[in-house]
Amino acid sequence: MNTTITAKTTTINGLIEICKDGQEGFRDASENVKHSDLKTLFSGYSLQRSKFAGELQQLVIGLGEEPEATSSIVSAIHRGWIDLKAAFTKGSDHAILVECERGEDYAVSAYRDALAEDLPANIRETVAMQSAAVQSAHDDIRNRRDAAAE
Repeated sequence: MNTTITAKTTTINGLIEICKDGQEGFRDASENVKHSDLKTLFSGYSLQRSKFAGELQQLVIGLGEEPEATSSIVSAIHRGWIDLKAAFTKGSDHAILVECERGEDYAVSAYRDALAEDLPANIRETVAMQSAAVQSAHDDIRNRRDAAAE
């Protein structure tokens, strides 16, 4: 087995898990926030992460490997979205925004780590595009969180 391909697959599968986590986290957030603009925003980010996971799964298939098909919430590998459930009990859109930003911190970091690796050009291009979108989502959520705190 080619260890270089396996290492790349491991990296991409990690991003797939992060995207699946975000997809589920944003879906849950959209169902629990009160303001309709946040419901729409979080639904959109959930769909975006689903699309990203699908793109990454296709890259893994292109390497002749098996892509990750589930999120990591089940095994609690990534803690970024776990505390979102606690925010729901507070009933505050601000608390949900705080936890969504925390989840996005993990995603931004994971993409940054992936881009630090030696990836083939086609994979790097996809990961870089997704990374920019994840950073943009993070910044948007942070700004909304800060505005909600005022």
